[in-house]
Amino acid sequence: MRAAVYHGEHKVTVDDVETPPIGEGEILIRVEACGVCHTDLKKIEYDLLPPPRIYGHETAGTVAAVGSKVTKFVPGDRVIAFHHIPCGDCFYCARKLYAQCPVYKKVGITAGFEPAGGGFAQYVRVMDWIVEKGVEIIPDGVSFDAAAFVEPVNTCLKGVEQCDPQPEDVVLVQGQGPIGLLFTMLLKLRGCTIVTTDTIPLRLELSRQAGAHFAMNPLQEDVAAKIKELTDGRGADIVFSATNVNGLVNEAIRVTRPGAKIMLFAHTSDKERVEISGASICKDERSLLGSYSASVDLQKESADLVFSGKLPVHLLISHRVPLDDIERAFRLATHPADFPGENPLKIIVLPQEQAAR
Repeated sequence: MRAAVYHGEHKVTVDDVETPPIGEGEILIRVEACGVCHTDLKKIEYDLLPPPRIYGHETAGTVAAVGSKVTKFVPGDRVIAFHHIPCGDCFYCARKLYAQCPVYKKVGITAGFEPAGGGFAQYVRVMDWIVEKGVEIIPDGVSFDAAAFVEPVNTCLKGVEQCDPQPEDVVLVQGQGPIGLLFTMLLKLRGCTIVTTDTIPLRLELSRQAGAHFAMNPLQEDVAAKIKELTDGRGADIVFSATNVNGLVNEAIRVTRPGAKIMLFAHTSDKERVEISGASICKDERSLLGSYSASVDLQKESADLVFSGKLPVHLLISHRVPLDDIERAFRLATHPADFPGENPLKIIVLPQEQAAR
């Protein structure tokens, strides 16, 4: 099969590799669509994990084969698969900190080499504990492209649940890339007043479609003044930082009221640093929060939000790219400003499609 293999030193090439064999409790999925996630792109950019690996974890496809002990799925089933599922029994699982569970940290989907998600390949092997609890059937009428959003929607829903916004809250979402727009869609369902920021005009327009009451370019408009206007001078109740541009955490502190919640969602690399005033957290009683990866408790709900159409995730897809053109997919995702005529947003890799030559 064909797969995009990470070789270290930021290098990824599409190679011929062995289709992974499966065990008796495992399934093989023919990958039809896999979203490009910035978490994987950071691993490549910063060489965070030793090569070789095959990344990609927003995976949707068709069951191609099942192991002898698999009874829940049959070949031909259309499915999405989460690459992390916790044990449910450890110290961290008891506290619902699933992403810190040792079993959760073991990636349960691979296209070969050290398991790393594998969705940037034509087939993936799904291990037994993922087959048991981490695979959902895609209903008829739902595209593979849309289904690939279930995992990222889960991660965003987890962050929203942690902050628990109320209808009377004024909430700022910094950044309206694919993740920021998912936050905006989810916040719309909560009924709060939503302010969003981005510097790309199309993303601001999509933000309004997704539910933002005020979509603003922070380089041209006074975001703090608008938030003060909406809150009788207090400041925002919650901020979701959905991009890791330098200075945004301090900006979040500046535009929030005492006692506000600030969610760091895009700061996934140990090489990223944030320097803030301690008093702005301690004396002003703000809560600085973090949320990472998906929650098994929200798996069914996130799938329903996508499959039912309650979240219009199709609005976010800007490009569908064959596997052989994955280098272009990565450039589109990491440097959208370099493609002003194309307006890159969510990039979907299609491993079964052939690149035009």
